[in-house]
Amino acid sequence: MAKQSSIFNFFNKSPPPVKKAKPCPTSVPNKNISPNGEQKHGEQKHGEQKHGEQKHGEQKHGEQKHGSQTPTTKKTKPASAKATRSGFTKLFGNKISSVKESPLPSPFSAGALIWAKLEGHPWWPCMVVPQPLSGEQMRGRGKNQRLHVHFFDEPPTRGWVSTKYIREYQGSDSCDAKTGGVFFSGKPVIRKAMELADTAMLNSLETRMKIPLCMDPSDTEEEEEEEEDMELDKSTLTDDDVTDEDDTVEAVKSKPGRRSSRASADHGSKPKRRRIVVASDSGDSGDEFKPEQAGDSSEEDDDDAEELVNSASEVDEEESETEPEPDSPVKPLKRKRPEGKPAGAKPKPKTAEPVKRPPLSTNVTANTKSRLSAFSAPETFESQANGSATGDSGTATTWDHEKLDWLQDGRRKDARRRRQSDEDYDPTTLYVPEDFLNRTTPGMRRWWQLKSEMFDAVLFYKVGKFYELYHMDAVIGVNELGLTFMKGSWAHSGFPEIGFGRFSDGLVQKGYKVARVEQTETPDMMEARCKTMSKPTKFDRVVRREVCRVITRGTQTYSVLDGAPSETQSQYLLSMKEKAEEESSGRCRTVGVCFVDTSVGFFHVGQFRDDRHCSRLRTLVAHFAPAQVLFEKGNTSSETRTILKSCLSSAIQEGLTAGSQFWDAQKTLKTLAEEDYFKESAGKDEESGSSGLPSVLKSMMSDCDSLGLTPKEGYELALAALGGCMFYLKKCLVDQELISMANFKEYVPVDVEMEKAAGPDSFFSQTRQRMVLDGVTLANLEILQNASGGTEGTLLERLDACSTPFGKRLLKQWLCAPLCNPTAIGERLDALEDLMGVQAQATEVSELLKKLPDLQRLLSKIHSIGALKGQDHPDGRAVLYEEVTYSKRKIADFLSALEGFQTMQEIVTALGPVADGFRSKLLRQVVNVKGDCSEGLFPDLSAELKRWNTAFDHQKARSTGVITPKAGFDPEYDQALSGISACDRELQDYLERQKKRLGCRNLNYWGTGRNRYQMEVPDSVPDRNIPEEYEVKSTKKGWKRYWTREIERLFSELQSLEEKRDAALKDCMRRLFFNFDKNYRDWQTGVECMAVLDVLLNLMRYSQGGDGGPMTRPQVLLPGNDSQSAVFLDLRGSRHPCVTKTFFGDDFIPNDIAIGCPGSEEAGLSNRCAPCVLVTGPNMGGKSTLMRQCGLVVILAQLGCYVPAESLSLTPVDRIFTRLGASDRIMSGESTFFVELSETASILHHGTNHSLVLLDELGPCLTSGTKKGTGIPISVQTLPSED
Repeated sequence: MAKQSSIFNFFNKSPPPVKKAKPCPTSVPNKNISPNGEQKHGEQKHGEQKHGEQKHGEQKHGEQKHGSQTPTTKKTKPASAKATRSGFTKLFGNKISSVKESPLPSPFSAGALIWAKLEGHPWWPCMVVPQPLSGEQMRGRGKNQRLHVHFFDEPPTRGWVSTKYIREYQGSDSCDAKTGGVFFSGKPVIRKAMELADTAMLNSLETRMKIPLCMDPSDTEEEEEEEEDMELDKSTLTDDDVTDEDDTVEAVKSKPGRRSSRASADHGSKPKRRRIVVASDSGDSGDEFKPEQAGDSSEEDDDDAEELVNSASEVDEEESETEPEPDSPVKPLKRKRPEGKPAGAKPKPKTAEPVKRPPLSTNVTANTKSRLSAFSAPETFESQANGSATGDSGTATTWDHEKLDWLQDGRRKDARRRRQSDEDYDPTTLYVPEDFLNRTTPGMRRWWQLKSEMFDAVLFYKVGKFYELYHMDAVIGVNELGLTFMKGSWAHSGFPEIGFGRFSDGLVQKGYKVARVEQTETPDMMEARCKTMSKPTKFDRVVRREVCRVITRGTQTYSVLDGAPSETQSQYLLSMKEKAEEESSGRCRTVGVCFVDTSVGFFHVGQFRDDRHCSRLRTLVAHFAPAQVLFEKGNTSSETRTILKSCLSSAIQEGLTAGSQFWDAQKTLKTLAEEDYFKESAGKDEESGSSGLPSVLKSMMSDCDSLGLTPKEGYELALAALGGCMFYLKKCLVDQELISMANFKEYVPVDVEMEKAAGPDSFFSQTRQRMVLDGVTLANLEILQNASGGTEGTLLERLDACSTPFGKRLLKQWLCAPLCNPTAIGERLDALEDLMGVQAQATEVSELLKKLPDLQRLLSKIHSIGALKGQDHPDGRAVLYEEVTYSKRKIADFLSALEGFQTMQEIVTALGPVADGFRSKLLRQVVNVKGDCSEGLFPDLSAELKRWNTAFDHQKARSTGVITPKAGFDPEYDQALSGISACDRELQDYLERQKKRLGCRNLNYWGTGRNRYQMEVPDSVPDRNIPEEYEVKSTKKGWKRYWTREIERLFSELQSLEEKRDAALKDCMRRLFFNFDKNYRDWQTGVECMAVLDVLLNLMRYSQGGDGGPMTRPQVLLPGNDSQSAVFLDLRGSRHPCVTKTFFGDDFIPNDIAIGCPGSEEAGLSNRCAPCVLVTGPNMGGKSTLMRQCGLVVILAQLGCYVPAESLSLTPVDRIFTRLGASDRIMSGESTFFVELSETASILHHGTNHSLVLLDELGPCLTSGTKKGTGIPISVQTLPSED
């Protein structure tokens, strides 16, 4: 032991020697998880993992787990280091000195800014720093060379990253960091990290090194030191020990402690060792996963099979014994001791023997090498996809599914056996030969059957508590998600059930369609089903699996399985149908649209006429940017196809077959009547009648048809578009939960009101009228997105400081459609001044608003949970392993909504004392409670909130995942409890009667479960006194236990009542959510009021701060027919809202703009008004900036906000046209010349005397492409349209 201590003292980094018990070695052949039958999930040990996925409480990128941390102290080198080294050399030989090779010099110096990437995670801004404990900056050689970096994060973290994933950081404004670049990311944490890196970039290297760094040692570094110690110990083993040690597959458990997730992910590049018990999928699936046995089976220690898997996508793979947080569902991992070893047994240290053998590596047999090579971690994900399935890295893999002739591209057929060359070929289905299905195993046969029905989807196929990906889906999972192929000749990967949300969202955001396939019966149910069959086959003796949900980018509902949304803005599913018209009518087509935000369940349905440029359709897709577009096959015009290629190129596009998939208006109305979507909303919606059909849909039906199956004239295409949307939602299995919310609104294009207006007075006095900002204007003025597709420098980014997600969505809607009514604009401006006058209350309300969750989406989730999913919906039959976790998520969402509405009550209370002094009617409406004030719109929620706060124990429900209602809240549960109490009293009364009858006071009931209520009678009672109806059930020394028919009857009633109680308790959560959803209109109205208040506070803060210069209240005047109120724009001392500094860093120079204003007397224009302004100047003189500045200031003014200027007076602008810059749409086949003429033609066609036209670079561009002198006349001809 003394010699061993001196060896450990020789290494200055090694921790003190720790005595460890040697784990019991096992060497079992590895078995592949097969879908043939079912997996024995009871054999999975508690705490074990599969596919690199951590079980409960997964750690996200950049987060850290906190546990007990023991600081690592450096060992000081003893004085006799030289003598020790000499003895060490004699003992271990010279080869030990090369345990750690000196790394190559670092390509980056300390303080250099870089991009670093951990496998399976995005690129992250970092800084090169030395390791704080050892001072090392580089480790390893060749492919194993790693660099120590500091991750810009809050709090800061550090780790070792492979040098092949290192790139130079050139700032967030570089092309690679913008949209389309390799380093681009829209995640807030990475955007924040880029800001920190940009700040550090401005400093010198010395200054950068002074920023706070993470000084805590990570478990990765401690484990590496332990591995070095283990290597020293191995050198003293015999050849047989070495062979056994290499053949043994052990689960390595790390120390508890606080660690960097990125550092552990880098350490994960080495193959992690773990043990997973699997069973082949045979025809007999009797040992399938049973939820009621999950707790017992997790403690079994079965050594039937072992398998090592590694997932490069998981950051925290090591199985660490970290103490869970108080509210975390993670249970501490337990490791069983080897049999026969007492608790206090300590391993004996091995004695050093003279080394007389060749190096250890030569003693590893070839068989051991080949077995272990199959589990080595891949260097990159691409190497997994193209590597060998057998572990031979010399040849590329040809998976089994790639050998199928009928699956090859060009030879595939759809479900109706139509070839790919046929016109009506359906790429979403696949023909699978029947003889092939008969040769497969039962589980794989079901997989191919489902794949043939949805060939365009990635199947997450449930096997026990894991989602498995097979064949071509497994290849996608490895390439896109960083999963690892399992051993075998057929592609196979997967992950645990708890990771569904992260992995499914990863594929959906990349444009894939994901189908979740669940087990919808237990093994017992399967056996009962087989008994009812005359001759069940082997394909019948497997648990039933069904598709429970299909997720696409346009149909995400963010359920408890899906996880939290990645962004606050809406993502729409757009369905459209068009009908061509005659050219002589002046318009080329009529378009019916239906678009829905599935995260909140709000439908917009409408029909409108459009010109040959599709102006209104372009405006729609600019205002409500769709994530997915549905259209009728063969019914799209060339202009619409052009929009799909240009404006909607990033959206998922799917064509539906006319009639069968894209329903017509009659089939849509028939389906609405048959499905009873609105039976629950009939009572709670005041606007709907007895049928419950929303008023918007009623207005689209013909008055002549009492059955409601005929569309009204002018709404045929709108209802057909709704039919296409309904079919797709039904295919995705979310139609019931979304349509039943009855949130329908008619979509009317913003410029339709202009056609109905009789004059400017009546036109601008309409409150509903909005300014028209088409897609070209939104892009040219960079209102929502900049030229590179980001939000930097846009007007939305400049204004958006809202506190709530629903406030951010409302601000975007306001920004896309500013007001035209001077009265409505004045109401908003008055509201801003009212809020400026109560600064203390405004600050308090802003802080309270920040506490609100996304209540709009939470209300949609609560409605979905409360909706009764009967046995006709597969999700109602699904067997979920993590049911408790999902129940806790549901309760957490519900309690979060209750707390949010409670906070809303506090907001109304805070503004109550000062609300009477507000001038703005709009502000009085949103902050006053309905009933207390005649103008108030905010609903009175106090009674409902008090009722729900006392309905059940919130803290108990949050921790257990079970809601136990208090008395008087749930009638079904209360009725079952009262019946149980009455039955129990009868049993006790019967016992008292029997005591008197036998004359024995010691008579009691005994038993548990089904053996309850047996009467224990002592032997002291003579047998002659025992009545004949007493039936002996069991005996023990000195006692006999009896049952009677009366006890049997009462106990049977008690069991029946207990079953009713359990059923009521199981369905209690759904009923509670359903009762909460009955008041959906009040909850939704409260959210809308808070959204308006949030946006007003946001505009108030901008109006107060601005860009540091003067801010003024705009004067919007109603135009008239006299000369005193003619159309004009008078802007003095204006500045660009989004540019505070020039390119050279100077202050922005204010500018005056006067259009339609009387000229100066010196110029002799006192009686004339200039309807247009001609801006001239040199290149880079700011002409385009001035024109954009004018448009943005007008938008701000009609938004109801203060503007960056000294003064502004104007008449309302009905539309802003822009023709700025030279650009083409080459992907749509439109040249620069064509684009310019198209935009100019749209101006000439739609412009009115109230329109603001910003025209730039038309003349010069035309001149360059035509005959000399032609350009100037063309540009002049457009000027009269600006009057």
